[in-house]
Amino acid sequence: MTEQKTPSALGSENIGKLLMQYAVPAIIAMTASSLYNMVDSIFIGHGVGTMAISGLALTFPLMNLAAAFGSLVGVGASTLISVKLGQKDYDTAQRVLGNVFVLNILLGVAFTVVVMAFLDPILYFFGGSDETVGYARDYMEIILLGNAITHLYLGLNAVLRSAGHPQQAMYATVATVIINTILDPVFIYGFGWGIRGAAIATIVAQVIALAWQLKLFSNKNELLHFHNGIFRLKRKIVFDSLAIGMSPFLMNVAACFIVILINQGLKKYGGDLAIGAYGIVNRLVFIVVMIVMGLNQGMQPIAGYNFGARLYGRVTKVLKLTICYATVVTTFGFLVGMLVPRLVVSIFTSDEELINLSAQGLRIVVLFFPIIGFQMVTSNFFQSIGMAGKAIFLSLTRQVLILLPCLLILPHFWGAAGVWYSMPVSDLLASLIALFMLLGQFRQFKAASRSASAG
Repeated sequence: MTEQKTPSALGSENIGKLLMQYAVPAIIAMTASSLYNMVDSIFIGHGVGTMAISGLALTFPLMNLAAAFGSLVGVGASTLISVKLGQKDYDTAQRVLGNVFVLNILLGVAFTVVVMAFLDPILYFFGGSDETVGYARDYMEIILLGNAITHLYLGLNAVLRSAGHPQQAMYATVATVIINTILDPVFIYGFGWGIRGAAIATIVAQVIALAWQLKLFSNKNELLHFHNGIFRLKRKIVFDSLAIGMSPFLMNVAACFIVILINQGLKKYGGDLAIGAYGIVNRLVFIVVMIVMGLNQGMQPIAGYNFGARLYGRVTKVLKLTICYATVVTTFGFLVGMLVPRLVVSIFTSDEELINLSAQGLRIVVLFFPIIGFQMVTSNFFQSIGMAGKAIFLSLTRQVLILLPCLLILPHFWGAAGVWYSMPVSDLLASLIALFMLLGQFRQFKAASRSASAG
């Protein structure tokens, strides 16, 4: 890995330079992560069929739920590590690493056991039909068997970024994409494993990346590394990690529930093909979202370290810069969705009806994308500085307080279009609420800075 002095540079080096140093690898990693999800969809869409795309879309809620438990540990612990490094509390940071390892295994295995026992009823509840559930089951059985591996891989990647090694985190993610892309056609077409082949390729790629991560954290010359005594769960570390990670956890749980409502609404008013259209739109939108999440991950250790060191001016500066970059990214997504929707959705399928449904849906979903980057960064910012309550509130505002009522009400008046329009409406209102909360936080930072100067 890189030299150990890296964490202390978070409090002294130029903010713009630091953000690029941390965000670019994270953006590459997150974009790569979304691309290997896209690769699965593309190979499945062209190699297995349109109903397989709809079946894959049924797995989104379960994937969100699995990600929720992963982020509960990984994101919370990585934020805690950033703050502890800023406070020079290296012993606690080490113990957080050990607790991440154990918690991810425990939660990953528990999730697999519970979901596998009720997989078919869950998929039908998610909007499945006799035509699509078989595909979803074949895919999810493999993904669930490798769930603990996925949790560990994602959790250790988050720790790598917080420990001052964003490039290594990027390498791990890019490696999974390359391996998955190579294995997909081999397993799907060559071995004739169909949709199961896509799932097997995903897990094999993550196993290889995890092996490399374990090697990195076994290096005793590193500031954070595996050693005896750090793997025993500590109540305070577990509680603090879970409290900070509760925001992304609740956001993913809410996303799971929301996708269920979307699938159910689209199935009722548009049929299985409409669910497939949402699956395609979700994959495309996911690319933009993941780039912004990459920016957020680049901001997280910088904001966390400087907040821990009480350098509020630097905290504010990195936030503003991240918002600017995120807005550029989401505006680009808006332009692509509005100007060339048919071109991008046709990557996944050659079925004309599915292309039309997906293109119409994409234009609606990106309607307020130019401002959604601001909302995403603001929510992540509160999480990055350990303000779990505010982060949880902002995370739930869009999903539960706004989008949920829209999904329950609008389809009664406008059918499938009401399902699609619920998404941009929630984007707009959630962004306005985020603006109000952020302005209040800026005032607190200014007051704290004046108080520190006077002291």
